[in-house]
Amino acid sequence: MPTLKDVAQLANVDVSTVSRALNNTAHVHPATKARILKAAKELGYRPNPIAQGLRRGRQHTIGIVVPRLQLTIFAEIAQGVEEEAQKLGYSIIFANSNDDPKLEAESLNRMRSGFVDAIIIAGTGKNGRLMRDIQTEGTPVVQVVRMQEQSLSSVVADYYACSYEAIHYLMEKGCREIGLINSPRSISPYKRRYDGYRDAIREHGLESICVTPSSNLEPNNFEYGYRCAARLLDEHPNLDAIAAAVDIQGLGAMRVLHERGLKCPDDIRVICLTGHAIGRMLETTMTAMEIPAIEMGQKAARMAVEAIEAQGGAAAARQHLVFSPTLVVRESA
Repeated sequence: MPTLKDVAQLANVDVSTVSRALNNTAHVHPATKARILKAAKELGYRPNPIAQGLRRGRQHTIGIVVPRLQLTIFAEIAQGVEEEAQKLGYSIIFANSNDDPKLEAESLNRMRSGFVDAIIIAGTGKNGRLMRDIQTEGTPVVQVVRMQEQSLSSVVADYYACSYEAIHYLMEKGCREIGLINSPRSISPYKRRYDGYRDAIREHGLESICVTPSSNLEPNNFEYGYRCAARLLDEHPNLDAIAAAVDIQGLGAMRVLHERGLKCPDDIRVICLTGHAIGRMLETTMTAMEIPAIEMGQKAARMAVEAIEAQGGAAAARQHLVFSPTLVVRESA
């Protein structure tokens, strides 16, 4: 593979002149630059982007760490990040943490080693100190979906409103025994969803019916929603609605209803508290409080690039942005 030195020899100039000409970092006489470009083309010289980035102190790459992509809102978040980053001249590296703090830490440590210029993360809440250290070292960190660290910028949704408004909608439909499928409240969106559910239920003097399975099931999957819904129906035979924190849990709940011969919305209503596009693709389409996931991803990307570009100058201001949900009524409720 030809090197800068090879190009310099063919163009009869020194290596530093080749570097300046190819990187446009200083003026090079037009005739000399033309000779260098011709030599590079003849040799088939291609710059090493990693080495080039290390020399410049920038890779033009953003890392994304999310729990998972398949059938979750994180796929749309990642889509928004990638679309906006590409417009701004940045590429993307993905890492799935599976909501495992150890895997998350490993991904963060790999990314902090010079491979990315910024990190966008939907965190577990267990690596706050590591994230703060990375930011202090000069690699901006932007939280998306989950805001765990006040000292780091974030782009989230109003999860309290997601559940509060959803429960009031179900009550307007006549529901009085509303079960909540939630996940560990140590993760901020689940806590806020629970708070909104609890407050809406209390305002009407009703009983909270919240369930999480006793096993160590990963919360953002089909089986988790399935088991939670089965337990709700077993313990509360008069249940008339189920609110699922996320779509994939709602899918599991609807499967249980189908197996037990219960129809939506005639026998029981199902609503998702943080929905995305998958809800409208189901055989029985799912009512949901939808959040603008792609727009949130785009904004997170812009915030990350702003912070990158601010390096060496005035630091980019910390931002905490909250997007509002929208109730989308479909067949399930």
